[in-house]
Amino acid sequence: MAQQYDNIYYALLPDVGKIRIGPQGVAWKSLEGEGDAKSVMVPAADIKWAEWLRVARNYQLRVGLKEKGKRVVFDGFFKEDHDKLASLMKQHFSVSVETKEITFKGWNWGVTDFQGPDLAFLVSNRISFEVPLSSVANSNIAGKTEVSLEFTPSETKGNKKAKPADELVEMRFYIPGTHTKEGSDDKGSADEEDVETSAAQAFHDMIKEKAEIGQVTGETLVSFDEVLVTTPRGRYDIDMFPKFLRLRGKTYDYKVLYSSITRLFLLPKFDENHIQFIVALDPPIRQGQTKYPYLVMLFNKEEELDVELNIEPEVYETEYKGKLEQKYEAPTFTVVSEVFKGLSGKKIIAASSSYESKNGLPGFKAHLKAVSGELYFLEKFFFFVSKQPTLIELSDIREVVFSRVGGALASARTFDLKIEQKVGPDYTFTSIAREEHEGIETFLKAKKVRVSNEMGDGDAIMAAPDDSSDDEMQSVASSGDEAPKPRLGDNDEDSEEDEDFQASSSDEGSPSESESSADGGAASASDASGDAEIRDRVKNKNKKAGAGAGKTDAASGAGEKAKKKVPKKAREQDESMDVDEEPKKVSKPKPKPKPKAVDSDGPPKKKIKKDA
Repeated sequence: MAQQYDNIYYALLPDVGKIRIGPQGVAWKSLEGEGDAKSVMVPAADIKWAEWLRVARNYQLRVGLKEKGKRVVFDGFFKEDHDKLASLMKQHFSVSVETKEITFKGWNWGVTDFQGPDLAFLVSNRISFEVPLSSVANSNIAGKTEVSLEFTPSETKGNKKAKPADELVEMRFYIPGTHTKEGSDDKGSADEEDVETSAAQAFHDMIKEKAEIGQVTGETLVSFDEVLVTTPRGRYDIDMFPKFLRLRGKTYDYKVLYSSITRLFLLPKFDENHIQFIVALDPPIRQGQTKYPYLVMLFNKEEELDVELNIEPEVYETEYKGKLEQKYEAPTFTVVSEVFKGLSGKKIIAASSSYESKNGLPGFKAHLKAVSGELYFLEKFFFFVSKQPTLIELSDIREVVFSRVGGALASARTFDLKIEQKVGPDYTFTSIAREEHEGIETFLKAKKVRVSNEMGDGDAIMAAPDDSSDDEMQSVASSGDEAPKPRLGDNDEDSEEDEDFQASSSDEGSPSESESSADGGAASASDASGDAEIRDRVKNKNKKAGAGAGKTDAASGAGEKAKKKVPKKAREQDESMDVDEEPKKVSKPKPKPKPKAVDSDGPPKKKIKKDA
C-alpha cells in the first residue's frame, strides 16, 4: 500500500505538493492548480540508491537513478519521518537510506569536492553546502586567486507566482596557491615536465569541464562562426540551441538563455558600411567584475550568408513554423537577427523614421563624459551606442535641456544635450553639431517631451554691442550742476568747446601771461568745480588773447592789483577735487582758518602760482 506525505517540495522549485511511495515507484504532484500542475514519476526499476540529509527546508530525501549522474530530490520531510521512509524504501525498492552528516559550524573556508553532479563544499570532512553543476551558467576568473560562478535564473514561464523574491545568481571562491598538472602519459612525451598553474585556474577548468560550459551539448539549430562582437570585444562562435545560445571565444565562454533577452536592436552604423545588431540582456553576462548588459555585434552590409537550419521537418512544422525559415540566403546581419528574433520571441527595434539628422541618419555622433559614441533617436528610446551602451526611455524623461559648453564664445559650433530623468541619473551629451538643434527640438516636441533652451545666454554674449559711449569714459563731476568731463585726447572736441567758451567779466584791461594765471585761479575759486581740464583750457585761451594784444608789463601789474587775493584753502580744495576717475568719498571739510592781517602801509602781496 502506498504511503503519502503532504507539503513536500520537488528539487529547487518553490511549488509545494504531495508525494506517494508505493511498489510501482515514487510519484510527486504539485498543488498549484490544474493549469500549472507539475508531476514527477520515478519507476521502481530506475531507483538505485537513497540518502537522507538536513537541508534548509527541513529534511531531504535524495533518490539516485540508474542513469549515470541523475537523481531526484524531495524536501520538506520531518525528522520523525526517517524511520518510516527507510522501511518503505527497503520494502519496495530494496535500497537502504544512507544518512549524510552536515556541518553547522558556519565556516567559510574548507575544501571543494566534485561529487557526481554536485560541487560540495566540505568543512571538517562534512558537507557544508552543495551546488548543482547543472545550474552553473558560467565560470570566470576574477583576479589571480578568485573564481566566480554564475547561476542560471529559474524558469518561471507560465507561473508568475513561482518567481522567488530573492535568488542566488553568483558565488565566488578564493583559491590561493598553485596546482601542478601532470604531463602526458604518452611514450613520445615521457620526458615532458609537469605544468604548474594557479589553483584558481585549475578549479576554473574543472568547473568548465564538469558543468559542460563551452561544450556543444545536444543538437545545434545553427552556428555562426567568427562573429565580430564589439561589446564584449572579441570574435565569438555563436551556437544556437532550442532554449539557449553559447558564445565561444578564445578566453571566455558564455551561456545565454533566450529568456534573458529583453530587446533586440538593428541599427545602421554612421560609416554607412556596417550594421550593428545589439542584444539587451537581463541578467547581464560578466567578465570578472565587469557586467555587460548588451551584446553588440558588427556586420558588413555587403556580406551575405547561405545557411540551412538543422531542424527535422516534423519538428519544424510543430514548433518553428512561422518563427524561422528552414533555409536563409540573405545578408549576414539579416540572417542572424531573424534567427535571434524567432528563438527569443522578441521584436527587432529598427531606426526611427520620425527623426533624420542633417546627414540623413537616425542619429549623430556625441560624447557622454569622455566616451565617444553614436546617439540614436528611436520611437521610444534614446540609445547611445559605445563600449558601454546606454538606453534611455522617452517615458522616463522629465526634461531635456539644450545648453552651450560653458556658455563661452568658443562653443558656437556645438552645444550640450542634458537629459533629466524622473527616476535615475541624468545624462549630458556633449560636442553635438549646432546644425542638429532644430531637428532634435522638433522631434522632442512631437514626442511631447518637455524642452528648455539655455543656448540664448551664449548668443547674447556674442551679440552684445561694444559699448564705448562717452558716458562710461567720462569722470564723475563733483557737483550736480557741472557738465560731465569730456574724454581726454580729442582735439576736435577741445577746439569746439574753446570757441563756445565765454570769458568772465573780470577779464578787463590788457591781458598778459601773469593776468591769465590770475584769471584761471579766479575762475577755479568762483566755480569751485575742481575741473582742472576746464581751467587749463581757460589758460590757453587767455594766452592766445594776450599774445595778440601785445600789452606792456605795467598794465598787467595794474590789472593784477585789481584782483582779489585767492585764499589758499580754496586753492587746495580745488586741486584735491581734480580727478580723472570716479571721485572717492570726500571727508568732512575742516573749519576755515582765520584770515591773516594785511599790512595797511602797502598793497597785499601777490602770491605767484607756479606753472604745473
